[in-house]
This record gives sequence, structure tokens and C-alpha cells, in this order.
Amino acid sequence: MNTLLANPAEMIAHGAPRVIHNDEELEAYTESLFQLTALENPSASEAEAIELLTLLVESYERAHYPIPAAAPVSVVQFLMEHQGLTQRDLVPQFGSESAVSMFLAGQRKLTIKQLRHLSLRFNLPADVFIADR
Repeated sequence: MNTLLANPAEMIAHGAPRVIHNDEELEAYTESLFQLTALENPSASEAEAIELLTLLVESYERAHYPIPAAAPVSVVQFLMEHQGLTQRDLVPQFGSESAVSMFLAGQRKLTIKQLRHLSLRFNLPADVFIADR
């Protein structure tokens, strides 16, 4: 047996991180994670703890607080607003200003090419811009 995990039950009994089961545990793990990520030069073991706590928090939040899918127009409008962009700024992704206008007015759906360009521009997965995901 691997000596690193020779007795996982004993490790957990002594306070090793474990699966989050409720919001109180989520709050405690999140607070610990914030403290660790605030360190300027975390040690190797602190970096490992950051990685593990991040996985545990993300897993719990994904299961208990899923983010609902949004309409592609809403996603693009949100991104434009928060990045201070105009329709003209998206011409490279859409091909023309009229294509941007028609999309934002709900008169035209995104093409595969536009999906790819938006994904690259905003560094987001393409499925964020797909209505039925």
C-alpha cells in the first residue's frame, strides 16, 4: 500500500480536508482557501492545500449552486457592458456591424465561426454562447 495514503481514515480523523456536505463546511473551507491564496509565496504544501480546497469547493458549488444557462444575446450583452465594449468592438468577431446589430436584436443566431471568435475573444468555452446547453 502507498505510504502516502497508508491510513486515510486516520488522516481524516486528524482534520485532513474531506468532501464538503453543507454550507457551513463550505464557508469554513472557503475562508481557509482565501487565507491560503492571500499568501505571497505559498510553500509546496500550501499550494497543494490550495489545489485540494479549490477542487472541494468547486465540486460542492457545482452540485448545490449551479449557474443557469443564459441566452447567448444576454451573455454577449453582459460581456460588452462589463468590458466597456461597443457593437463596433465586436465587428472582428461578427464580420460586420450590421451582423452584430442583428444578433443583439435577436434577428440572427450565431454562426459556428462567430462562436469560435467570441470564445477566443472572451476566453470562454464556446458552449457559453449556445442557447440550449
